Amino acid sequence: MKTIHKVAINTLIATMLLGLGGCSGMSTQGKNTAIGAGAGALGGAVLTGGSTAGTIGGAAVGGVIGHEISK
Repeated sequence: MKTIHKVAINTLIATMLLGLGGCSGMSTQGKNTAIGAGAGALGGAVLTGGSTAGTIGGAAVGGVIGHEISK
């Protein structure tokens, strides 16, 4: 089961990094939101041992923080 979690997390990270490549036309606030969500997802996954809920929760919290910082 741990292998499935590792693959899922690595896929999520790779997708987010590739998605950030398309941020060239985004506003600063949009970029900060995306970066915050990515960092939050990574942090949530690490802190909860790869839990799906932790990863999604971390992404949500990170996205909100990234969005609010740029105001």
